[in-house]
Amino acid sequence: MADLMAQPDAPTPTTDKITQAARETIYLCNFRVSVDGEWLCLRELNDISLTPDPEPAHEDPKDPIAIERLNLMNMAKLSIKGLIESALNLGRTLDSDYAPLQQFFVVMEHCLKHGLKTKKTFLGQNKSFWGALELVEKLTPEAGEITASVKDLPGLKTPLGRGRAWLRLALMQKKLSDYMKTIINRKDLLSEFYESNALMMEEEGAVIAGLLVGLNVIDANLCMKGEDLDSQVGVIDFSMYLKDGQSSKTAEGDGQITAILDQKNYVEELNRHLSASVNNLQAKVDAMEKSNTKLTEELAVANNRIITLQEDVERVKEESSNQSSRKASRAGDSLADGQVLGEARKQLKEETQLRLDVEKELEVQIGMKQEMELSMKMLETDMCEKQDALVELRQQLEDLRSLNQQLAQKSQNLEAGAKQKSEVISRLEEKTNQMAGTIKQLESSWRAGTIKQPGR
Repeated sequence: MADLMAQPDAPTPTTDKITQAARETIYLCNFRVSVDGEWLCLRELNDISLTPDPEPAHEDPKDPIAIERLNLMNMAKLSIKGLIESALNLGRTLDSDYAPLQQFFVVMEHCLKHGLKTKKTFLGQNKSFWGALELVEKLTPEAGEITASVKDLPGLKTPLGRGRAWLRLALMQKKLSDYMKTIINRKDLLSEFYESNALMMEEEGAVIAGLLVGLNVIDANLCMKGEDLDSQVGVIDFSMYLKDGQSSKTAEGDGQITAILDQKNYVEELNRHLSASVNNLQAKVDAMEKSNTKLTEELAVANNRIITLQEDVERVKEESSNQSSRKASRAGDSLADGQVLGEARKQLKEETQLRLDVEKELEVQIGMKQEMELSMKMLETDMCEKQDALVELRQQLEDLRSLNQQLAQKSQNLEAGAKQKSEVISRLEEKTNQMAGTIKQLESSWRAGTIKQPGR
């Protein structure tokens, strides 16, 4: 990247500051980033005529800061457009692993870092855009909820991590464009954090804030509790926007990854349903076991009552046999004993019938319990099969990711080779121009008579 930086004629404090800022970023100062259709084009400034079409007329077209702002604006256009189109084609809620969404956050991070002032603290120099984002809470009270949520997130230790979390929460709330417009309109407050020629202080920042309105059509569900936002390296992946021979293969790989992600989500959803069904069945089994225990206790009580009644009947029979000899003298007493015996027999029949009913109900409950156990075994078998399928799909996803990394590495190697060839061609052209200049000087000298013609 150092070869691509603009080299001033004489070093000054201003040019040293610009060069240092350019080396801290990945901006291409000797190249112009432009959008050709849906693709990114890098054109060297020395090879094209600079026209003031997208740049303000008052700026120097060779100013590296102005070129950085223009490059960032074009990258923001490409990332926002690609994110919207891919999200609409995908037709589902985006998560943190979605590559275009990750690249969008990286581009936004570079836009917010452009032209930041360095603040000196007792720990050293600090350079973060979190302070500028905190202004939104003062200008828009409803943004206080996002700021409070960011401060309450566990694991965030640096201002950079808090700024990244703020961007993600604002996107999920679909208020990112409104908040950016709010702080861009207050340049008097932004001047505390940014240089006068920073992107947020110029027209490019307003253009990017307007482009962010289109992101309100997409839905994002980002989980930041387990994500390490402090130590992430924000590097723009130009291979996602450069047109090359691998674009069709990459698109095909992205389609396969999308299909595998959809299958993974389907299997996980099915797994959740199966787990819920198993939990419900387990709850029903527990309820059935409690009911069976209760019925068993009632059956034991009924058996005890039956035994007691049988003992009463035996005792009544013994008493009636003992009193059979005195039937004549005690006719009234015998009649009363007969009534007691009849009532005891009637009560015995009722208790016996109750015992039979309880035994039938217990058999029914036992049969239902066996059916529930069989259903649970079938569900467990199905869950094991689904988990195996999920493991296989994850393996396919890892293979496709490794394939994409290999394709990206090949693309980078091809780009490096092309750059080397272009450097060789430029050196040859310089040598050719030098030789042509030497030949012209010799011809002019010969014509002027300074050099004699051969043979004279």
